Amino acid sequence: MAKEISTALCSPATFYLYGSLILNDFQPGWSDIDFLCLTEAPLSQAEAEKLCDFRQQMREKYHDPDYRLFEGAILWNDAFWKGEPTTAVYWGTSGQRIRSEYSLDCFSLYELLTSGVVVLGEDKRGEGELPGFEALRAGVAAHYESIRQHGAETGESLYSCGWLLDIARCLYTLDTGKVISKTEAGIWAREKKLCPNLETLDRALILRKNPALFQENEDWRHWCGAIQEDIERFADVLERKLQLTE
Repeated sequence: MAKEISTALCSPATFYLYGSLILNDFQPGWSDIDFLCLTEAPLSQAEAEKLCDFRQQMREKYHDPDYRLFEGAILWNDAFWKGEPTTAVYWGTSGQRIRSEYSLDCFSLYELLTSGVVVLGEDKRGEGELPGFEALRAGVAAHYESIRQHGAETGESLYSCGWLLDIARCLYTLDTGKVISKTEAGIWAREKKLCPNLETLDRALILRKNPALFQENEDWRHWCGAIQEDIERFADVLERKLQLTE
């Protein structure tokens, strides 16, 4: 993918991988391939339009569905590190589009800077600044609001378990000032007995490691649709932790 994107660009670029794939937490059927492609020059409108549905083109070209798993953005290096507006091609879960700006949340930025891998091009992460505790706490607070808003609306979805692991990772970040994988965070929270219903967290970890169970077993799907109360109770733990770190 890095090589194909580079041939479609008019300027050299650096292609980074980060997230679950690099943290040894990639789970087929659940995880995405997180990437960031930073170019030496701003993207032209023609380049952006050419790259917008590029992952679908690669899927068809190589007859490989894994190309659809790539999620991230392609944009100008200088604007990204300075946090300035610029033309960006964004590939997400719900589709792709051309945007006028792009940035990473604090969790993704932390992962990019500390554990990201350069697949192609010159590593320029020295231009970035690692999020400190206040920035991480602000990111946790924002994610907490999303959990409260959407955590009880997932229905029979793997995202139900995802909220539990997100809460665990937020708690770990508030406790340590660091970011780890969702699975590691879930195991950590289990060992600390932070989740009010440990059985629910145990089952979430089982599904995280074996997401095919969700598709193959109707009981697992029904269970995912019935854990909203446990998500809310675990979110209460995160709320109290946020209050203690004010």
